[in-house]
Amino acid sequence: MGDVTTARPPRLFLLAGEPSGDVLGAELAAGLRELAPGIEFDGVAGPRMQAEGVPSLFPMDELSVMGLAEVVPRYLDLRRRLHQTAEHVIRTRPDALVTVDAPDFSLRLAKLVKAKAPHIRTVHYVAPSVWAWRPGRARKMAKMIDQVLALLPFEPPYMEAEGMRCDFVGHPVAAKPQPGPEAVRDFRLGHGIPPDAPLVLVLPGSRRGEVARLAPIFGPALARIAEAQPRARFVLPAAASVAGLVRELSDGWPVQPVILDPTEGSGPAEKAAAFAAADVALAASGTVSLELAAADTPMVIAYTFSGLTNRIMKRMALIDTVTLVNLVSQTRVVPEFLMENCQPERIADALLQVLADPEPQRQAARLTMERLGRGGPPPGLRAARAVLSGLGRTVL
Repeated sequence: MGDVTTARPPRLFLLAGEPSGDVLGAELAAGLRELAPGIEFDGVAGPRMQAEGVPSLFPMDELSVMGLAEVVPRYLDLRRRLHQTAEHVIRTRPDALVTVDAPDFSLRLAKLVKAKAPHIRTVHYVAPSVWAWRPGRARKMAKMIDQVLALLPFEPPYMEAEGMRCDFVGHPVAAKPQPGPEAVRDFRLGHGIPPDAPLVLVLPGSRRGEVARLAPIFGPALARIAEAQPRARFVLPAAASVAGLVRELSDGWPVQPVILDPTEGSGPAEKAAAFAAADVALAASGTVSLELAAADTPMVIAYTFSGLTNRIMKRMALIDTVTLVNLVSQTRVVPEFLMENCQPERIADALLQVLADPEPQRQAARLTMERLGRGGPPPGLRAARAVLSGLGRTVL
């Protein structure tokens, strides 16, 4: 790829606050080392970033808290780490502070750094979803962020409108290798699923609240599928954090799925094979739609909140679809059943229709992956090139 044409290698402070950010940060660090040999790193890093040469000021998992119930008891510790990190960045004066996701901590950090050292360039990796709700976040963000690295191709205009540079660098899901036919065959064989049996993937989410809300809806929907398609089989890859709850709630379903439980040895390869082997998926709303599209698996999306939250979200929503495949492909081929429309009968009817005619979704999935960067340079390398360009360093 070539080296950066500059006398002194850049020095960067990279921060991630959760495991998903650690993956993105590690790929970015690898890209930076390839493009700028001799680059110096400092940061707050998880194991993946540390393996790429990024040291950690303190353990990253101290920042990996989600939800009010978890944050409140940790508030003083988080505040101490925030100020410790800001003081370290200001004192060491890197060429840029690059924060990866974790916006609550990252943007507060950037604000503190900009107030005392405005010359330090601030870069935030993963744009907030201002196109979906709370558009004012981009304006607030522009006060402390110079450059944004976006995962989705339609995000740059929203950031640029507020004066930030924004580079679309591709989505990591588009670069992820997919299981081949042998893995699909072995998965079905290993779980006693005939090659020609319709296979329905069931994805009720990874948080306890959403699993508790969706399980009583998903169960009856699957029963209707089984009634219409007696040979259908069902597989549920459970997140480790909710595997016990999934087992408990699915015990009452009229049909029993094969549960892939990470706490009992089911690994990422088996989950990926399940995605590739499925004929259709019933999934909670979220980025899982892109994982399904990457696996070329058609889907139906369903989600609901509590009654009050449903009403608030309806008022705040700025878009007519929440599914990223629909948004990126600029189609509306993925059926959605949200809030009061999240009903078993409607969901089951849509699943049967998709099973009968999956090709429109498969075309949209391929277009989505193409637009997210499949076949192009890895996102980490594109992100590294954007960061160096923002620093005015030419990459040969």
